[in-house]
Amino acid sequence: MTKSELIDKLVEANSVLSRKESEAIISIVFDSMSDALKSGEKVEIRGFGSFTIRARDAREARNPKSGELVKIPSKKTPFFKTGKELRERVNCA
Repeated sequence: MTKSELIDKLVEANSVLSRKESEAIISIVFDSMSDALKSGEKVEIRGFGSFTIRARDAREARNPKSGELVKIPSKKTPFFKTGKELRERVNCA
């Protein structure tokens, strides 16, 4: 499902909201989640899952084409862990 499909679902489910208002709501939700993760907070949506940030250490790797060593800097990556309810719904479907 894409962001625009999610907006369409929101418009279908709630006839009071216009498409433009639905786009604004979805953007606010995603931006808020991104901002929270950026500041190091955990985002948890009960029944769906939780998003956290994991730190990856700097390391050395090899370029597969040339074989030379390449230094990869440390970085932070988002990590998603599914909630129990979502896991059960996916497995029972």
